[in-house]
Amino acid sequence: MKPVKLNEQPMTQKTKTAITPTRAEDYPEWYQQIIKAGDLAETSPTRGCMTIKPWGYAIWENIQRILDDQLKATGHKNVYFPLLIPVSFLEKEVKHIDGFAKECAVVTHTRLVTNDEGKLIPGSPLEEPYIIRPTSETIIGEAFSRWIQSYRDLPLLINQWANVMRWEMRTRMFLRTSEFLWQEGHTAHATPEDAQAETVKILDLYAKFVEDHMAMPVIKGEKSESERFPGAVNTYCIEAMMQDKKALQAGTSHFLGQNFSHACNIKFSGMDGKEEFVWTTSWGVSTRLIGGLIMTHSDDNGLVLPPKIAPTHVVILPIIHKEEQRADILAYCEKLAAEMRQQQYGHRQVAVEIDQRELTGGEKAWSWVKKGVPFRVEVGMKECQNDTVFVGRRDKEYKEKYSQARADFVATLTAQLDDLQNVLFQRARDFRDKNTIEMHNEKDFYAFFNEKDGGFALAHWNGNADIEAKIKQDLNVTIRCIPLLDKPVAGKCIFSGEHSPQQVIFAKAY
Repeated sequence: MKPVKLNEQPMTQKTKTAITPTRAEDYPEWYQQIIKAGDLAETSPTRGCMTIKPWGYAIWENIQRILDDQLKATGHKNVYFPLLIPVSFLEKEVKHIDGFAKECAVVTHTRLVTNDEGKLIPGSPLEEPYIIRPTSETIIGEAFSRWIQSYRDLPLLINQWANVMRWEMRTRMFLRTSEFLWQEGHTAHATPEDAQAETVKILDLYAKFVEDHMAMPVIKGEKSESERFPGAVNTYCIEAMMQDKKALQAGTSHFLGQNFSHACNIKFSGMDGKEEFVWTTSWGVSTRLIGGLIMTHSDDNGLVLPPKIAPTHVVILPIIHKEEQRADILAYCEKLAAEMRQQQYGHRQVAVEIDQRELTGGEKAWSWVKKGVPFRVEVGMKECQNDTVFVGRRDKEYKEKYSQARADFVATLTAQLDDLQNVLFQRARDFRDKNTIEMHNEKDFYAFFNEKDGGFALAHWNGNADIEAKIKQDLNVTIRCIPLLDKPVAGKCIFSGEHSPQQVIFAKAY
């Protein structure tokens, strides 16, 4: 992947940053260095996999807790299904197996035995191979066929938090790894209208969660036929713009029609006694959201976290120059922390950490800058004597700090957290809007992606898959989505001149 240069104001003198290279110098490597500096994850000895470290996993836990509560509030119940799926299950749905065949990891043997050379080799072959789940439609469909007998069993609304494996050729931590964490919802309904309503409801839930909690502006839309989930009738998605102007698919919701109910024989007896096939949906978001979070908000000094999903809201940094001051300063810090922890922010209490590591003040502060903590509060003897705090806010420059009375800081803390949350969202939305351009002819469209940095191109398209495939081959650009609009405006396709029902979004993507 070639380095991406961002459109930034030219600097007369190179500014020293905590992360090298910077976004402007080498965006892909900057992304990897953000993960390393923020202590989020590391590559694993297992090919294509990652080890998520405590700070990275704490972010995922916050995402998980909030979403789990929201899904349960809409009537979904959590379950867990086996990691291993019989190959014969995937074979039931032809489009499904065709879509995942190249990504499947297959278990073919049981036990390890030692050969004549003393090396461990696979033992007995299995009667039927197993697939390590790339997704669970087929094995859940088999259970649905037993669980559902009557219209009284519908709707059936379940969700599972799990890991999946897709044997990726090119991996990048959080964005595309062979194993990743996610939630996958699966539902069954008596009518297509109910299933379609469920599909859109979950899409709306995802969009609201990502915007409200992760401060990532998204566009809701439908995938083109070539970009649909294997086996789906319709796939809906939320698309976000990263700081290199590429798109990231942040979540998907699929209307599966009766494809999987036919394949898995999921039937129910209606109110009239007539037997019918159910209508199903599936949907999910994954640890890819953390990758999107990094690329939406972070800067050249490290990770920047929206307060609503930050593991720690405030870190207190005791500044102790003389040992005899230690007890007074730490007592002040403990009192300050206790006052902040009494407050509620979002789904939990304000999370505060006192960093008592034996490090220099600058080294300690920079470690938290790189981890993206929303507020850093320095407390020395001066602050103790004046009953103040010295505050650094993560969306500001490192040297841009302010002194505030302790009581005032505590009293306004949740408002300041909200302000930071809103600033991050508005900044990201302004960036996306600035880099979303309407295209009116094919020449400008090609120039946009060939000669410029790109972004989101809004253009009329006639629905022809051959045109879509040619654009992908020529520019590595895909239709990210057909936006869901109340009043779509028809026009002429910029590639063929034929009728187009509405504009679609083209972009390069992760």
